[in-house]
Amino acid sequence: MEIITSLQNERVKRVVKLQRKASARREAGLTVIEGAREVFRAIENGWQPTELWVGGTDGLAILQGLENVDAVSSPRFHASENVFNKITFRENPDGILAVGPLVGKKLSELELPDNPLILVAEGVEKPGNLGALLRTADGAGVDAVIVCDAATDLNNPNVIRNSIGTLFYLPVAEATSVETIAFLKEKGIRILSAVPDADAVYTDCDLTGSLAIAVGAEDQGLSKPWKSRRDACGTVSNAWKNLEVKIPMLGKNDSLNVSVSAAILLYEAVRQRI
Repeated sequence: MEIITSLQNERVKRVVKLQRKASARREAGLTVIEGAREVFRAIENGWQPTELWVGGTDGLAILQGLENVDAVSSPRFHASENVFNKITFRENPDGILAVGPLVGKKLSELELPDNPLILVAEGVEKPGNLGALLRTADGAGVDAVIVCDAATDLNNPNVIRNSIGTLFYLPVAEATSVETIAFLKEKGIRILSAVPDADAVYTDCDLTGSLAIAVGAEDQGLSKPWKSRRDACGTVSNAWKNLEVKIPMLGKNDSLNVSVSAAILLYEAVRQRI
């Protein structure tokens, strides 16, 4: 294992650049994962790091304890304290960091079961919110997540961190809203759009069968293509239609955090499917 002590080392500079810039990640086709739990979950699900970094004796101990780590043949680097603090952005790092391929599929690469439950997230700006959405989707057992017109990078290290590595458990695709709507209609998957001024309450709707639940950013909500119909809730027979529902707001505020809204809708769908 190579020991790196210089902040001027080119590998160090490269990791810092990958941490900070989405353009650098896209150009290199690489992302950065911090934390033993996140790295383990990625490796467990077949992600192959191109570099493994450890910091301090804690990092060495964790690396030795990681399952499947012997199957990973990527180069390993032991960073001095000042170097590891430079390449990690989270508070109180546990001593493990990995660099490896970007995550994300094309719509055409999604393999969906019969009657899938899909989460669509449009225009999400904050990495923390996108990471929380992925964590929620994993908890609800969705079959796929589609990230549309995101204002943040799916491979942003803070997305990975806030998803606590569940990004690697999920089939996640990136596409435009127009592409996604066309894809869902082609597959005969109903769209359920969360819209504050909708007439129907989400609990009044049939959420069984093939379904994509679409949520938008808290400030703007879903864009116009997701709000193009004015039908009643309908049933499974309304194959391709876009249904609009609201979550009742009983206080002064008119919106919930997007991950909270997604959790409410997804778990109602799960409840109806049990």
